Amino acid sequence: MEQVSVEDASAPARTAAAGEGISREELALAARNHGLPLEALRYEVTPPGLHYVLVHYDIPAAGPDDWRLAVRGLVRTPLSLDLAALRALPSVTHRVTMECAGNGRALLSPRPVSQPWLTGAVGTADWTGVPLHLVLAEAGVRPEAVEAVFTGADHGVERGVEQDYRRSLPVGAAAGEGSGDGSGEGSGVLLAHTMNGRPLPPQHGSPLRLVVPGWYGMAHVKWLREITLVDAPFTGFQQSVAYRYRRADEAPDSPGEPVTRIEPRALMAPPGFPDFMSRTRVVHPGPVRLHGRAWSGYGPVVRVEFSGDGGRTWTEAAVEPRGPHPWAWQAWTCVWEAVPGRHTLSVRATDGEGRAQPLEQPWNRGGFGNNLVQRVPVLCC
Repeated sequence: MEQVSVEDASAPARTAAAGEGISREELALAARNHGLPLEALRYEVTPPGLHYVLVHYDIPAAGPDDWRLAVRGLVRTPLSLDLAALRALPSVTHRVTMECAGNGRALLSPRPVSQPWLTGAVGTADWTGVPLHLVLAEAGVRPEAVEAVFTGADHGVERGVEQDYRRSLPVGAAAGEGSGDGSGEGSGVLLAHTMNGRPLPPQHGSPLRLVVPGWYGMAHVKWLREITLVDAPFTGFQQSVAYRYRRADEAPDSPGEPVTRIEPRALMAPPGFPDFMSRTRVVHPGPVRLHGRAWSGYGPVVRVEFSGDGGRTWTEAAVEPRGPHPWAWQAWTCVWEAVPGRHTLSVRATDGEGRAQPLEQPWNRGGFGNNLVQRVPVLCC
């Protein structure tokens, strides 16, 4: 792609200066994209209009009638499939919790300058589509292929680089060789054409998107138009520059570590009712039933803990077992005895591999994977 002199592609992602407020550009991003209203945690399956949305560039004019998916590169039989041909293949439905890698970015200090997510960049949907491994088997992946590169129809500029949105997966993960989540399932990667029983809405990737269970949202390429099998790791912008963990003790231009699976998180549906501006919750004295959802890209959540005193003491909440949906969030509940005064309620999750949410968040330059425990201010009166 062409180099465009908007920003320096080699420059590190910017962090806000001390005291710097949210910019007009960040507000514009926040107006285009939206998070899950946390009261919508009541829904096991998120209605499409409440599911979080992140659109990197523009929503492309990708209509179902003239759309085609190309499968090319290191394959024995290149394919060009329209939507009817894909829908004619065997389909499955997976319930998948999807979270943006930048969820919680705006809570970091110093703040990485980008989409200013708080905690709502998440949602769970029933995605229906063709298992990716069936299409790759039909194309016949050649043995020298090491990655599959997925190209969306969305096109724009980031840090001076004009580009289509592209991400890759190792061939093993793309072809379903184990999920790594302890579920005993395959990777579950889908070419999804349906969300919650209806055609994909435009903002969710119509007419076709990739769904990669357990991975942060940057891997779920929307408006998918091409799959290319290659013999070397993909080094495009979204893979080797954008979505990398770069710690505070690393040089700003260090390669960092790739962002992949979702870190464990629990969220609480805010109790009571809100103050309009501050969103402080108001409850009345007595027992208050608290509830929410917890998830991890590394396997089931085995423990959710609740604190009513800002994290000084913790008690265990009841967590529903994972059930028939190995890639979906789990419900949790507990009862808090509210007494008059101001309180800070918190929840934290621990998954089956022992990963737990931190009380103090390690900082990274892109603001990725920030799974700091949620803190909900509550006034009891």
